[in-house]
Amino acid sequence: MTTHAPRQTDWRAWQESWDRQQEWYLPDREERFRVMLDVTEALVGPRPRVLDLACGTGSISDRLLKRMPDAETVGADRDPALLAIARGTFEGDGRAQFVSLDLSDADWPRRLPDERPFDAVLTATALHWMRTEPLRTLYGQLAGLVREGGVFLNADHMPDESTPRLNAAMDAFDKARRQRAQEEGAVDWGGWWRQLAEDPALAGVARERFALFGNPAEVRHDHNNEEFQTAAWHAATLREVGFAEARTVWASPTDALVVALR
Repeated sequence: MTTHAPRQTDWRAWQESWDRQQEWYLPDREERFRVMLDVTEALVGPRPRVLDLACGTGSISDRLLKRMPDAETVGADRDPALLAIARGTFEGDGRAQFVSLDLSDADWPRRLPDERPFDAVLTATALHWMRTEPLRTLYGQLAGLVREGGVFLNADHMPDESTPRLNAAMDAFDKARRQRAQEEGAVDWGGWWRQLAEDPALAGVARERFALFGNPAEVRHDHNNEEFQTAAWHAATLREVGFAEARTVWASPTDALVVALR
């Protein structure tokens, strides 16, 4: 299976369309990225070696390298279509490399380019797909990949079920916001994948992606709705598996950014 696509497409345009689609769901997406990079720079400096975990199209790597030109990044993901966009966007940039791997494989760290520890591992809007015990195992693996004094940051959906009325009100508000944006032409998850599959340069990797995960234009965009973990759980678990300190550094009504210091 290949994760490379022909070059005859506008990679930057696909990056930007991915950003717009993600912002339809996450209007505060850039804010969480800003805080993530603030914390990274504060703790490990402006020249970090970073693992962009479950990198998708390389959104974190893109912002990292624009803000910290002397940084290095390794992007890791399983999605061949999103990796194709990442590789196309960063082609010729020696600061960024991308690897295909499956986080459910026990030996996935061995697929990384080398055995050097990372200054930082960053991830966003990705690990909520994992159930509790596999995620606990993953966190233990990450503790072994981050150097002493290094950091792990996870920005993701971390609901708090102790406030049901607040949660219901914010859910209704957000659904109305998305509906208005869609009426104004915003593209949702399924629509974005339909557009990508129509690009001749990406049709092949789109088929690869659909064979692995299903076609998002045909399959409802559901998450793991049974085992969402709270921000408190993430912080406590990260301390349990070997990080020295962990806590929330940013939050919205539905999401949070948790940092763990090795």
